[in-house]
Amino acid sequence: MTEPAFWTSGEDRPSRWLITCDHATNRVPDWIGGGSLGIAAADMARHIAFDPGAAGVTRELANQLNAPAIFADFSRLVIDPNRGEDDPTLLMRLYDGTVIPANRHAGPEDREKRLNALHRPYHAALDRIASQHPQRCICAIHSFTPQLRGRPPRPWQIGILYSHRDDRLGRRMVQACRDQGWITGDNQPYSGHLQGDSIDRHALAHQRPNLLIELRNDLIATAETQAAWAARLAPVITATLAESQL
Repeated sequence: MTEPAFWTSGEDRPSRWLITCDHATNRVPDWIGGGSLGIAAADMARHIAFDPGAAGVTRELANQLNAPAIFADFSRLVIDPNRGEDDPTLLMRLYDGTVIPANRHAGPEDREKRLNALHRPYHAALDRIASQHPQRCICAIHSFTPQLRGRPPRPWQIGILYSHRDDRLGRRMVQACRDQGWITGDNQPYSGHLQGDSIDRHALAHQRPNLLIELRNDLIATAETQAAWAARLAPVITATLAESQL
């Protein structure tokens, strides 16, 4: 189990911002089913396995903001880095209509092995980088599918998620995005607070200003559109933080 759980870029950059990508890849380590969870390649390319487009946006946004970035390098179906260790959805057995064979009979030993090899090293690195700036702000980049199976289409281009425990930047960012003419979800397509998730652990627990940005994944399907959205977002994020006076 020598495969890295994450990669970083620009750790020495001076920005207050740290850009995170919890669901950067759909990689399955070789020591789990020989690198397979037992589901079809088409399913591994879906949002159930990772956040399509999010890694490219994260990389480009970090460049725009002269900020460090961190990327988890394992599929959310192996173990979800954006869940607390006691969350029942940490290790999914069924997701958006797809059964995950490699997880179906995974027990406590499997869970602990994946935590030790992947989840915990990622969060240790995130904590280390977050602590390198005394006024750190965290911006988490995710993407969402345009439509879940059996559900209505999602109209939003972008969603800004935030916790009821800290809405200082989130509410401002919602309005700032709407001022750009973007169809913006306010804590949509889902709520921005989940006990033990990455923002809870690395931002809320330390009173760090934070944003969680969800982009509809069909809008960031190419390197060009990922770069374009990063270029649009960077000045809006910068202005939102400046106006907050945090």
